[in-house]
Amino acid sequence: MGLVPSKDPGAATSVLRAPTGPTVPLSKLAPEAALRRLELTIVRRLEGFLHGDHLGLLPGPGSDTNDARIYQPGQDDVRKMDWAVTARTTVPHVRDTMADRELEVWALLDVTPSMNWGTEGITKRDLGIAAIATIGFLSQKMGDRFGGMLMKPDEMKRLQARSGRTALYGLLRKMLTEPIVPDNGPGNFELADGIEQLSRSYRRRGMRVVVSDFLTAGDRELDPDVPPPWERALRRLSVRNQVLCIEVVDRHELEFPDVGEMLIRDPETSFMRYINTSDTAARHRMDAASKAQRERIKTSLRRAGAGHIQLRTDRDWVADIARFVLNYRRVAGMLHQPPQGVSK
Repeated sequence: MGLVPSKDPGAATSVLRAPTGPTVPLSKLAPEAALRRLELTIVRRLEGFLHGDHLGLLPGPGSDTNDARIYQPGQDDVRKMDWAVTARTTVPHVRDTMADRELEVWALLDVTPSMNWGTEGITKRDLGIAAIATIGFLSQKMGDRFGGMLMKPDEMKRLQARSGRTALYGLLRKMLTEPIVPDNGPGNFELADGIEQLSRSYRRRGMRVVVSDFLTAGDRELDPDVPPPWERALRRLSVRNQVLCIEVVDRHELEFPDVGEMLIRDPETSFMRYINTSDTAARHRMDAASKAQRERIKTSLRRAGAGHIQLRTDRDWVADIARFVLNYRRVAGMLHQPPQGVSK
């Protein structure tokens, strides 16, 4: 890998050395004091967006059965085994109970190698966890549960859904301490597969958060009319759920720095190419291609009917999420107004 030294070592450090652990501690990732202030000043105006209609009057574990799903060894209680479905499919299944007065929020975090990039002191992977922390604290309410799924190149890892602030901190800590996936790791699990599994595993209506850079290895298409491979799966997920997609990007993915001759390498494929970033024309072409790529992602998310937030590693993610939710609330309020001349 070749790189000409420059006055800005940030981009150079990220290119030359892959992260080996979290780039920020949990205390900075989810600053409780700041989030508490955000809850007091904003959350009461967000309930129509972050919380759906509850089924019962009192909180509790409930007794109504929910849909069956595949048994996860070491994570599920064997006492909840659904033997009828297991015998019919020859695959172990469990059946959850549907809790009264409970909203389930599930967050899918993409931890594939492309998420390890970051030049502003935080990687895209950790920025995604910060976004999940913010959404998690905003959606906290008695009886409601928050769960997570980690999408690796070779598997999906499920983190049990639990209620309460302590459980949310535990989930965030597990996400932060999950080992970094090395470049060109084995496996062909893609974002479309992860969204499909999220849709099949949890059939009860709720809120689903998908956190990724939404980049597909080997996909060089820039035409917004050509859907990405994950759009169809996201459409199906949006039919039954409130879906929020959080796109995480780094500033130097959108604005290539002038650092001389640099080796551009895809961490998920064998693609490599030297680029002279001191060439203004070449840098402008790369910036234009990146802009078109992001515009295609934005168009696809809109077609799928999902909410879309773009977070950057050089910006305040709490402020960006708060701004999005407030704007979404205003738009939802206008859309839900009765026709002219009709009273509610």
